[in-house]
Amino acid sequence: MSSRLPLCLALLLCAWVALAQPSSFESAIKVIPDLPQVQVSWGLQIPLRDGVKLNATRYQKAGSTERVPCIFTLTPYIAQNYHDRGMYFGANGYVFLSVDTRGRGNSGGEFTPLLQEAKDGHDVVEWLARQDFCNGKVTMWGGSYAGYNQWATAKEFPRGLATIVPVASPYAGVDFPMNRNIPYSYDIQWLTLTAGKAAQDKIFGDAAYWASVYKRWYLSGRPFRELDQFAGMPSKHFQKWVDHPAIDAYWDSYNPTPAQFAKLDLPILSITGQYDGDQPGALEFWDQFQAHASTAAKQKHWLIIGPWDHAGTRTPLAEFGGVKFADASVMDLNVLHKQWYDWTMKDGAKPEFLKSQVAWYQAGREEWRYADSIEGLTASRRPLYLHSIDDRANDVFLSGALMPEPEKTGGIDSYVYDPRDTSPARLVADVDAGDLRDQRAATRNGGNSLVYHTAPFEADTDLAGFFSVRAFIEIDQSDTDFNLSVYEVRPDGSALYLAGEQRRARYRESARVATLVEPGAVLEYHFDKFSFMARTIPQGSRLRLVIEPINSPYSQRNHNTGGVVADESLADARTVTVKLHHGPARPSVLELPLAAASLH
Repeated sequence: MSSRLPLCLALLLCAWVALAQPSSFESAIKVIPDLPQVQVSWGLQIPLRDGVKLNATRYQKAGSTERVPCIFTLTPYIAQNYHDRGMYFGANGYVFLSVDTRGRGNSGGEFTPLLQEAKDGHDVVEWLARQDFCNGKVTMWGGSYAGYNQWATAKEFPRGLATIVPVASPYAGVDFPMNRNIPYSYDIQWLTLTAGKAAQDKIFGDAAYWASVYKRWYLSGRPFRELDQFAGMPSKHFQKWVDHPAIDAYWDSYNPTPAQFAKLDLPILSITGQYDGDQPGALEFWDQFQAHASTAAKQKHWLIIGPWDHAGTRTPLAEFGGVKFADASVMDLNVLHKQWYDWTMKDGAKPEFLKSQVAWYQAGREEWRYADSIEGLTASRRPLYLHSIDDRANDVFLSGALMPEPEKTGGIDSYVYDPRDTSPARLVADVDAGDLRDQRAATRNGGNSLVYHTAPFEADTDLAGFFSVRAFIEIDQSDTDFNLSVYEVRPDGSALYLAGEQRRARYRESARVATLVEPGAVLEYHFDKFSFMARTIPQGSRLRLVIEPINSPYSQRNHNTGGVVADESLADARTVTVKLHHGPARPSVLELPLAAASLH
């Protein structure tokens, strides 16, 4: 080390001297075609009402003294991660600030996931609106966590907030940190990412490491409540979440109330994707706003649903999950954001892309379509009734059928789920969960699920909206979990995941109230919370419906007892037999959403 250091310094000095010569300097400049005209200011301190200060990095056009609208992102992922966005908006007539949330990065205070952002976001808006570089108009940028905190900030009604553009926004309690009251193992991975003050992205991003953690925990049979200890990351936040297994006042405190939705009256552009993991949350915000806001306010709320995954809601790609889309699917969302900000804060033109309140991408046709509402993009619903021959529907190669008419005689298909069966752990390293075409999990289910296929489609058929399933189900325990998935199956046997839903039986009637099942009772279940999808099913393809238990290292395991799921171990497990009834008296049915014609 000591022998190399003088040589390194000498080489550095020679390079500096060479660059100092006019000819060398000019030639160096020529290879940089567009030098950024942006001034970056580090270490701004934004005071909050309780005396805590948030750290911010500011981007603005170099040399400008003009007062312009301000954009900020409030992030637990460390402010420097949004340098590229800051450079873009700083160079395009805005002041952009990347702000570390309370307790993260260089900000003071203690980080409390999600719950702190409403009041802190309000204070940031009000502070920015008073600064000499701001013209009093403030907006926000960001997706996922930084999409959620736009809604959280808006519900506090800061006077300077001119508009929001929430992207891929989780809705607390609906899709994070649980989905339909079923928590993810991923919760502890995310809490590790946001632990302490510094970036933890390398640990967070080690997928193989986390797969091994989840697999070891799953095989150990230990209660879900102990996952944080098992992962070496004891977390009071994780424990708090586990203490609230259903939607209640605790989760309500994170989100706008009906009265706050009714009071909101500012331009809003919501963005999500068909394969966005936070699509349920983004659409829950949309639905709640549509249910409670004034007619005038609803005319200011626009929705875009692209053919994107979670990351693609900010930087779309033409290919992900093994599936390719046309070039039309790839939008420059920086440009769209700028057009929106120009329209809502600078009296610019309305973005040409926003032809109607809802824009969606019809995959297969590879085109953008428009409707006045999310309900309006579905023209009608086609029922397909569940059938089987000899009550056999347990395998992709020996499946039940989905038919236009109910079965005339009726039948009962069944599967057995034993939580002590840990064979799904084999798939953790074998199946790429990100590959939308992978059907190995379905083909290796060992008969422990129900599978139904349609006949090959006789013509290309546009689907857009939400699948739903009404099923008459009998179980012989007090509780269990269901996972439903719909796939397109192509003539060559390949498959493509389209949409899914999951449900815990005790919450079949309400996400807020647990009602245990009377063993042996045949109950009607409405699976009406499928994720949004829009795809044209080509002639010759079929649809596949899979109904199965949730038995995976990536999810809380229900042991079927009806007890407190988070506190039970594999020693408490009970085997459940699930029977699905179908026929004229109990017509279990899958409904397909047939796409409406586009308004433009």
